[in-house]
Amino acid sequence: MQKIIWAKFSQYFRPRLIESLRDYDKSRFSTDVTAGITVGIIALPLAIAFAIASDAKPEAGIFTAIIAGFIISALGGSRVQIGGPTGAFIVIVYGIIAQYGYANLLICTIMAGFILVAMGLTDMGSLIKFFPHPLISGFTSGIAVLILLSQVKEFFGLDIDKMPAEFFQKLNAIYHAFSSVDPLTLALALASTLLIWFYPKTWGRRIPAPILALVIGTAAVALFKLPVDTIGTRFGGIPQGLPTFDPPEFTLSSLRNLIAPAMTIALLGAIESLLSAAVADGMIDDKHDPNQELIAQGIANIVTPFFGGIPATGAIARTATNVRSGATSPVSGIIHALTLLLIVLIAAPLAKNIPLATLSAILVVVALNMGEWEEFRTLRNYPRSDSSVLVATFVLTVVFDLTVAVEIGMFVAIFFFIKRITELTHVSVSDHSFNPTDTIGTQQRKNVPEGVMIYRVFGALFFGAADKLENILAHTHTEPTVLILKMHEVISMDSSALHTLDNLHAKLRKRGKYLILCGPHTQPYFLMHRAGFFDKIGNENVKANLEDALQRARALLELNRDIA
Repeated sequence: MQKIIWAKFSQYFRPRLIESLRDYDKSRFSTDVTAGITVGIIALPLAIAFAIASDAKPEAGIFTAIIAGFIISALGGSRVQIGGPTGAFIVIVYGIIAQYGYANLLICTIMAGFILVAMGLTDMGSLIKFFPHPLISGFTSGIAVLILLSQVKEFFGLDIDKMPAEFFQKLNAIYHAFSSVDPLTLALALASTLLIWFYPKTWGRRIPAPILALVIGTAAVALFKLPVDTIGTRFGGIPQGLPTFDPPEFTLSSLRNLIAPAMTIALLGAIESLLSAAVADGMIDDKHDPNQELIAQGIANIVTPFFGGIPATGAIARTATNVRSGATSPVSGIIHALTLLLIVLIAAPLAKNIPLATLSAILVVVALNMGEWEEFRTLRNYPRSDSSVLVATFVLTVVFDLTVAVEIGMFVAIFFFIKRITELTHVSVSDHSFNPTDTIGTQQRKNVPEGVMIYRVFGALFFGAADKLENILAHTHTEPTVLILKMHEVISMDSSALHTLDNLHAKLRKRGKYLILCGPHTQPYFLMHRAGFFDKIGNENVKANLEDALQRARALLELNRDIA
């Protein structure tokens, strides 16, 4: 019994950490420690910046990076994935806090965690690949624009008490407050941005650009007593110590309103984490386990809110840095989390002088690198359907929210996909058919008796193309006594097409005519067989090849003459 339970458990729970440790040695450990420390240092300013931009306290971002980062690395399906708060969640988290409050954000995150675990246990990890690239590019670029817009207040030092969550209200608030630009804050933000943007990449391996900008900006504020907003003036600093266990309170009546935002968090978390893992696969020539990755992401998002954390997912930039730093296993991700914990325990008091303008500059660079702007420059090279999906998703993400953008974007993508597949489905008169208006007597047609019409069906027969079957009789000059459908090129068929085929058969029988199916493919064959369609038309009217179908047609013509 224990073996059965363990086998079932191991089927769904296969962390890459266990596999990676089988041939682990000191050399790999040393490399992983170096990579983990590097990523941990880089993750510190990002975690703080993401939390503040999301309207949360800075420690919420740090604790999320520590706890979620540890869990995702320890239990995930990728060897090098780094988890934590990301820029993609800023807009969503900000909107949820504005509408429902921080306590309900924690509940949403826990619910999203359970959804992610369920997705992993039901093998839905592989389904994410069916999201079209234009859809992902559209909402990624849309989120980048919203991050840039959310940083206008801190970047320019505008006098806005609280930035609205809604797009047009945000623009209105920025417009009316733009006369309150603080030159000192703007100068610090610009200097930080230029430093990060033009910082030599070769130097970044020793001292990452965000860390250098953070150190210089903090030192300038502390030494020259610059009158700009800092973590200390805005939040009172960062607590020095371990996060405390604090279960969020909730009521069953409030859960119904939180289902939609929880689904949004889960969907975005799944897409971003699996995209990040896929990018890492390409860098290290590996293959991640998508379902295990979703389970780990889910567990991380279930646990983190009990310590005041915000949603977490796989972070593409930090994962790429982890790989470039030489990471070989999930141990580097665990070291990254421990590095952040050590920084909090030792250096938390120093964070009070970190200027918000520098954190804003870091986010501006993140957003600029995050947006897939090249996709917009090459729109003219795309099919019109793909361009429409990208533009629609981008605009809806910016103006409304990610949920609406993904829903409508998927609808538009599916609509164009159905249209494209429908255009590939053809129903035409076969070259073998007898046509009384054709004066050319070919060798192909000499064995097809008069009164028999052969149609060739090609492609996928489904609800979008079913009407092409309905038009068969309308396009024939003379209604045949026997209609043969060559179906060996029909690769797939759904119930709508079967219903249309049933109607075609009924119309023919009502007029004393016959339908013969020739060479149905595997999936259409079993669908028609299970639905009992062969019993309706008679199994003798289902033939494997054209020669047998013509022989059956001759027999039916003879029977029809005898009846007449």
